[in-house]
Parts: sequence; C-alpha cells; structure tokens
Amino acid sequence: MDYQLSCYDATLLSAMALLDGEVSFHLISEKQQQVGGKISEYTLAKQAPADKADYIIVLQDATELSILQAIYQCKIGDLIDPQNSSTWIIETPKLSNTAELKLMGPGIKNEVKLFTGIYTKAWQARKERINEYPLGIDLIITDAQAHIVCIPRTTTVEITGVE
Repeated sequence: MDYQLSCYDATLLSAMALLDGEVSFHLISEKQQQVGGKISEYTLAKQAPADKADYIIVLQDATELSILQAIYQCKIGDLIDPQNSSTWIIETPKLSNTAELKLMGPGIKNEVKLFTGIYTKAWQARKERINEYPLGIDLIITDAQAHIVCIPRTTTVEITGVE
C-alpha cells in the first residue's frame, strides 16, 4: 500500500480507522482528487458533497472560505437522530496546550487550554452550529507530529488568544 499522500499520517490513519463502505466523506483541499481517491480506495468510503457527508476531512492547504462554507453546510443531525451529523478530521501544523482556546464541558475538570491554529471564524461558526444540544459537530484535530485531539459537540470552546 502506498501511503505517500499529501496529508498528515495521523489524518490518514484516522480516516482509515473510521471510514468504511457504509459512510461518505467530503475532502477540503487543493489535492482533492489525489488524496480523496486514495482515501476512497483504502476505506471504500464514497466522496460526497459537504451537506451529505458523514465525515469532513480538512487538509492543511484548505482555505478559510472553504472551511466556513462546509461548516454551514454540513450535517448536524436532528432532534430525533442527532447521530446523523458530520465528524470533522482537521489538519493543523501544531497542537499544543498553550492559550489560544479554553475548553470546558463534560470530562474536563475545570478547563483545558489548547492551541490549534484553526481560523477564529471557524470556531465561531462551529459555536453557531452546536447551539442546540444534542445537535452538533464532533472534531478530530491532527497535527504534523501525529498528535490528535478530539473535541466532542458537548465541549464549549472559548477563544482566548489571537491566531
């Protein structure tokens, strides 16, 4: 198997662990054909538009506008079937526990600080889309050093620093 793709190892491995022939994904990247084709080949998942996809995969070359459009289009479930929402896998150059964001919610004692480098407007858009629990978007964030952070829809994210 040729794993030489224009994405982080943690992103590819997350996709390979989560995707299969029964789910769909939408890839946000300039390398959509190359990487999307390989992910489909490895997982048997089908590519779909953002509003129909079970998973949204955002590579490091994605533009702010393309991310924002997908956030507003993606599935967030409904009150009868909140699980029919999209899970996002997002690449960022470096994750750390410095103060860009403050995370609070179930499973977090007091608060946790996190730096992702993800656009501030993307966090604001996510906040708008998760305002009616149990609807929402679950996030998996990967970085170039193979670190992974998962942020469920129940986690409140407060912007504390500037990008």
